[in-house]
Amino acid sequence: MLSQLLIATAQLAAGFVLLIWAADRLVAGSSALARQFGISPLVIGITLVGFGTSAPEMVVSAIASLKGNPSLAIGNALGSNIANIGLILGVTAIIYPLSIQRSTMQREFPALLVVMVITALMMANFAFSRTEGLVLLSCLAALIIFMIFYGRRHLNEDPQLAHLAADIPVQMKTSTAIIWTLAGVVVLPVAAHILVTGAVSLATLAGVSEAIIGLTVVALGTSLPELAAAAASALKKEDDLAIGNILGSNIFNLLGVLGISAMIAPLAIEPDLVKRDLVVMFAITALLALLAWRRAGIGKITRIGGIILLVFFLAYQGIIIRSALFVH
Repeated sequence: MLSQLLIATAQLAAGFVLLIWAADRLVAGSSALARQFGISPLVIGITLVGFGTSAPEMVVSAIASLKGNPSLAIGNALGSNIANIGLILGVTAIIYPLSIQRSTMQREFPALLVVMVITALMMANFAFSRTEGLVLLSCLAALIIFMIFYGRRHLNEDPQLAHLAADIPVQMKTSTAIIWTLAGVVVLPVAAHILVTGAVSLATLAGVSEAIIGLTVVALGTSLPELAAAAASALKKEDDLAIGNILGSNIFNLLGVLGISAMIAPLAIEPDLVKRDLVVMFAITALLALLAWRRAGIGKITRIGGIILLVFFLAYQGIIIRSALFVH
């Protein structure tokens, strides 16, 4: 029993390390390669760099779906969205209070709300079909196209779009870019396979559902790139980038991660994921909007607001763990 637990834990740890490394190398290599082939920095920034932090969630959920572990795939997506707001923005705001531009409140928040409503309607029957997965991916494609056209007109006015375009390696050699791209493509699925295997083993050994592991351990691990990006933005006092990256990541998790997972194989949804975790995702997103909203001027998440978000997240994690122990 102890040896099996150690093996499962080692698989999780190795999976997380390799996953984050491979995602970073894939984004850096493919971005540099695309730039050398003459693709617009804006297009690269929005597609490769912009959604790069969600690559771990995407690959892990895709592998989980492929291996017949739908609850792990869905739990990872929902849990990551909750962790992104409660843990990552909460901790970041405690380190450095975050200012939010009106454009973010008027654009990203409504977009995320629409995506969450669409996802909730699809989850209401406790299943994701391939058709619904295709709808989610089509919405993602439409959103990317809109962002590209919007960016061409407002690149100089939007700090987040300008940052994405500027965050592309410019001095990386073609050979290096190819090596990193291939390394990312090869290592990402291998790392995800190791991680999913460890997560399923851990769930079996602990006597809890795969959804619980997806909502806690896996969601926290795959959210590490968002934590690094948010902390870096806060330390550079690029407040709005931290918020924009998190909201963008949450949109991609619902449209891209769930869409790809459902396209690979139809997903059966555990009732708790709809009745509890989906509701919590809506609640913590509404809480973020409430804390950030100001009648006039720039929105702000204060240190008190960060503490509230973090306490909300920790309370939610406590409820999940307690429910797992109670069932066990």
